[in-house]
Amino acid sequence: MSDTPFGFGLPPEEPDNGDEGKKKGNQGGQSGPTPFGFGTGLPGGSGGPGDADNPFAAMFGSMNPNDLGAAFQQIGQMLSYEGGPVNWDMAKDIARQTVAQGTSDGVKDASVGLAEKSAVEEAVRLADHWLDGVTSLPSGAATAVAWSRAEWVEATLPVWKELVDPVAERVGAAMGGVLPEEMQAMAGPLLGMMRSMGGAMFGQQIGQAVGTLAGEVVGSTDVGLPLGPAGKAALLPLNIERFGKDLGVSSDEVRLYLALREAAHARLFAHVPWLRSHLFGAVEGYARGIKVDTSKLEEVVGQLDPSNPEQLQEALQGGMFQPQDTPEQKAALARLETALALVEGWVDAVVHEAAKPRLTSADAMRETMRRRRASGGPAEQTFATLIGLELRPRRLRDASRLWASLTDARGVDGRDGLWEHPDMLPTASDLDDPDGFVHREQLDFSEIDKMLGEAAQKREQDGDDTK
Repeated sequence: MSDTPFGFGLPPEEPDNGDEGKKKGNQGGQSGPTPFGFGTGLPGGSGGPGDADNPFAAMFGSMNPNDLGAAFQQIGQMLSYEGGPVNWDMAKDIARQTVAQGTSDGVKDASVGLAEKSAVEEAVRLADHWLDGVTSLPSGAATAVAWSRAEWVEATLPVWKELVDPVAERVGAAMGGVLPEEMQAMAGPLLGMMRSMGGAMFGQQIGQAVGTLAGEVVGSTDVGLPLGPAGKAALLPLNIERFGKDLGVSSDEVRLYLALREAAHARLFAHVPWLRSHLFGAVEGYARGIKVDTSKLEEVVGQLDPSNPEQLQEALQGGMFQPQDTPEQKAALARLETALALVEGWVDAVVHEAAKPRLTSADAMRETMRRRRASGGPAEQTFATLIGLELRPRRLRDASRLWASLTDARGVDGRDGLWEHPDMLPTASDLDDPDGFVHREQLDFSEIDKMLGEAAQKREQDGDDTK
């Protein structure tokens, strides 16, 4: 792990066959994320054991004199940043550097070849055809794409920004509000530096986490949220190969099974228009309940030495951000966990229904995916690192059983019709009593909407008659 302050080092070498050539520099180890997104060690540093006591040695010790200008330029960019709560340019650069280093097993990123692109397109096309027979929702994938890890980073960063900025905004506001009001005008430069440092530290850790995650994900929906552009089913051939390596299953079957999952997610998010905002709203609602230990921040600000910026970073590592144990916070968390379970449970159920008659390894791959999601894999750990929230569908199996029971009791149309309105979906208590929910009469919101529309139309007519 690098001990470089704020993780600044020279960018490592890009893969020879990557999608943007080479960038020459040092290559270093890769460090994992730390709680709530703050930690030391950006991939690319090469400090020694004594560097923790000598930050300048950690930053400059392994550089030749010609490289010092680049390092000082990076520091200047960090301190001069005046954007939002997260330095997203830095996050993107660091994510790309992390990807370029490769995964812990030595597998480096590579451009996607024509044969791999064709294989992904064919797998998604076939998957969509199979799904037509098990769900009433039409295809949601206008195109199928095969991404390298670097391309996944580029494509998903806009959504990470939407997810992370609310929390980072709260942290930034807390950093600016710890001083007494009469002192804030006098401490303007210091507060500006603190905000810049906070944006840089968020950017560093988010970039590192997203770059690490890029080495694990197999598509654009691994976290249960639509991270990629609308209408695109995306798979990562390199990571699919790693995923299936120890399963003893043919690569064609693995690719097709994962294409089924990606295409099923695409249908759900494309044709349930309220679902995306419902999920993201639950994330934001949870984020609003994150509180900052301002007493610890006040202590740090009071002792802050501008020549020792890692002091603030060490304080931020110490667990300054905690979810509030309030009814509102618990409700937001329960709403998010239930929504994630329902999404993942529906995908699990319809994919199994489509794959079971056609793929000999359907049961094995289903169990592998369930365990991967339930055990808190890289996707869940990454998001937990960033805002202390696990995107883990804890009740995936319960939700999958409920959707399967609904299929038996009401048919495909009756099951999928529940996605027409959020109030029609099962609740957390329904997951405890799936039989009760399956056989309960459901409100027909289409009829209610029709009645409301007719009533509004009658009021307009009555108004015209009185004129």
